[in-house]
Amino acid sequence: MQTVNIHDAKTNFSRLVDAAANGEEIVIAKAGKPAARLVPMEQPKKVRRFGTLKGKIRIASDFDAPLPNDVLADFEGR
Repeated sequence: MQTVNIHDAKTNFSRLVDAAANGEEIVIAKAGKPAARLVPMEQPKKVRRFGTLKGKIRIASDFDAPLPNDVLADFEGR
């Protein structure tokens, strides 16, 4: 957390905004006392929309069928 006085904040405002956008928290002080806090914006969460791949994915009818013995042996290291 970085603390700057108002004069420095006005002089370097663009740099401070860039630092806050990169996750840093900046405290702006007036007469040596904290007066404001510059923090990064929260990014909006992406909304999951169910069914967007409907009709685009096909699952085989034997998807959950037991594996053949030779394939199963390879998985088990036999």
